[in-house]
Amino acid sequence: MTVYWILDNEITNEEDYNKYRKEAPYYVRRHGGEFCVRGGSIDLIHGEWQPKRVVILKFPSKKAYESFINDPDYKPWKQMREKASITNNVLLLEGTE
Repeated sequence: MTVYWILDNEITNEEDYNKYRKEAPYYVRRHGGEFCVRGGSIDLIHGEWQPKRVVILKFPSKKAYESFINDPDYKPWKQMREKASITNNVLLLEGTE
């Protein structure tokens, strides 16, 4: 079943985050994932959530997502993202069949 990884973060080190941005797509694709949303403007329609920056990745399964997030080759890039930004919210959602 398709899963969606949703990240709400705030970039604190633009230079390092830009390095991460260039490399991350390779690892996402390597595990069958794709970017659905990567930044961009946000319009709050209803509620109180105030996301700074949203990224949505789509993976064919939870197993594919887990292989991505646990990939030892991706680990240094994940650490760079974590050091170059503040993570506010992270969700993993199952899609529909």
